[in-house]
Amino acid sequence: MPHPYPIREIARQAGLSEATVDRVLNRRGGVRQSTVDEVHRAIADLDRQRSQVRLTGRTFFLDVVVDAPARFSQAVRAALESQLPLVRPATFRARFHLAEAPPIPELVATLDGIARRGSQGVVLKAPDTPPVVAAVERLAEAGVPVVTLVTDLPTSRRVGYVGLDNRAAGATAAYLLDQWLGDDGGAVLVTRGTGSFRGEDDREMGFRATLRQVRPGRRQVDLVDPSGDDEVLRGLVREALDADPEIAAAYSLYATGGNAATLAAFADAGRRCRAFVAHDLDAENLALLQEGRLSAVLHHDLALDLRRACHVVMQAHGALPGAPRSWYSGVQVVTPHNVPADALSGR
Repeated sequence: MPHPYPIREIARQAGLSEATVDRVLNRRGGVRQSTVDEVHRAIADLDRQRSQVRLTGRTFFLDVVVDAPARFSQAVRAALESQLPLVRPATFRARFHLAEAPPIPELVATLDGIARRGSQGVVLKAPDTPPVVAAVERLAEAGVPVVTLVTDLPTSRRVGYVGLDNRAAGATAAYLLDQWLGDDGGAVLVTRGTGSFRGEDDREMGFRATLRQVRPGRRQVDLVDPSGDDEVLRGLVREALDADPEIAAAYSLYATGGNAATLAAFADAGRRCRAFVAHDLDAENLALLQEGRLSAVLHHDLALDLRRACHVVMQAHGALPGAPRSWYSGVQVVTPHNVPADALSGR
């Protein structure tokens, strides 16, 4: 396996022993395929982070643990790697642990493995469950600062949260939809997944409270998708539309995905979705927005969030002045007429 890196560098990136990496590189056998795959991934990470490897100075290994659909996880990877050359004064190297809806014991095992192996910090997007909170406690006891990303674990010993102000985002969605629907009435369909993600909870609470304030008589129709599958969601939305002829608009709490399926269900029912607010400018949402099928997308700068996460980790280690704290991103209301240039360029 040709590569330009010392075995020691690959071992540190993979979180494995030098002897194990040496066995893999020299094809000596006796190594599980999953371990071989970890070595391959470590070399690929080093290739992408090559500019950081060449820098001198204190090196911080950052473990990024994300429970999310692949397209969001890859957006996190791309956003962080775009910021690594810009973070100072330390040099950051990232190790990624990305999975979609892993079983909680598996997610906890990943966090406990990081605590045993050691790390300068963890950036974590995970459900707010007691086992995950307990795993963050063990990381803190091991001296590994945890920064939560886009969805918080407020009762844990995380050192800070970075990401969207989710309550403000939900409130913004309620305000916008009420402006578009006006006095004509119409209920709002609110879609979400079943995971215990605090971010979605906060969005829903902000939406519900603001809708009651600005239009007390407008109904909110909640739809929970237990599958994460677009075709299942399409069927569930169609059932909701058949059961409630007053549904006229939609708000998606999902971090990503599902919105094309919701619109398809409206079309199946022969109904017009008068206004639709969604979250995050992934490729699907960007296309739907440009086609005029989404009214607005509530967006935030994920690259800035991750740069701030690195700063929080440095503060936790005393490499930057000040105590670590949370950073809340402002809510960007994106329409077809003000799409950020980095979204158009596919950053």
